[in-house]
Amino acid sequence: MLKIGVLGAGHLGKIHIKCIKDIPQYELVGFYDASPENAKSVAEELGIKAYDTIDQLIAAVDVVDIVTPTLSHFHCAKQALDAGKHVFIEKPVTNTIEEAEELITLSKSKGLKIQVGHVERFNPAFVAAQPYLKQPMFIETHRLAQFNPRGLDVPVVLDLMIHDLDVILKAVGSKVKNISASGVNVVADTPDIANARLEFENGCVANLTTSRIAVKNMRKSRFFQKDAYIAVDFLEKKSEIVRMQEATGEEGPFSMVLDLGEGKGKKEIIFENPKVEPTNAIREELFTFHEAINNDTAPIVTIEDGYEALKVAHQILEKIEANLQVIG
Repeated sequence: MLKIGVLGAGHLGKIHIKCIKDIPQYELVGFYDASPENAKSVAEELGIKAYDTIDQLIAAVDVVDIVTPTLSHFHCAKQALDAGKHVFIEKPVTNTIEEAEELITLSKSKGLKIQVGHVERFNPAFVAAQPYLKQPMFIETHRLAQFNPRGLDVPVVLDLMIHDLDVILKAVGSKVKNISASGVNVVADTPDIANARLEFENGCVANLTTSRIAVKNMRKSRFFQKDAYIAVDFLEKKSEIVRMQEATGEEGPFSMVLDLGEGKGKKEIIFENPKVEPTNAIREELFTFHEAINNDTAPIVTIEDGYEALKVAHQILEKIEANLQVIG
């Protein structure tokens, strides 16, 4: 059984603690939070030990789960790796690309594993749709959130859009060759609304829109590929597959068939709603990290995956900043 401790017991940190308590393969040793008042409150509420220092917690565990603000990710992860501990780290993996590169080098030199908390990979709606994704050539995503002051310490690209960047990079499996982007600072000092267009070497194009000052929450992605359209609603946990296949035999009373014209045959439109298992995505990602350590396999979301998503996110931010300077 692996001993695990949590760094950070804010809103998301408490969720991690509750999920870990529900995973019997882990022994939850305790947590550390920078606020003594919050640490005392969480310890009493959840019935677990609050450590006085980060060093004490790290020394007591095999795995460190980092759920602190993004600006502290690197220092917490480096401290854990230096102590010989495996690391689960929330997204974005670090604040800068250079920090992520250093963690990659350090983890390899010490033979330790890092998993990045890109939780949408474990969203049951995306898991259900994944078997149908075969070389998408156009992708459109909308990730809109109602205003919440929590998270304003980072741009919306690093807070929200990075979820979709990770999913898209995984689905496309090709290098990004060109990026165009624009954004607007509405409430914060960094962009609250952003749009990006990614062009990949294999010809795929992805259009991403993100806002953290929307009227309602939305997390939808649409993938278009040859003979198929895949829609994933990450918020409602639903997937829909619309695909075309060669029409053969007699047409049923409810069949939808397209006549492609003289000599081109017919296509039948098939609608499918794959079964979406009612799983807890955060629990799943933490459980699979245990399995990766226990079986000495690569985590489902590697540090390299987190690095690639972060790198593209920063390229988007550079494009947005350049456009804002032109406007200004």
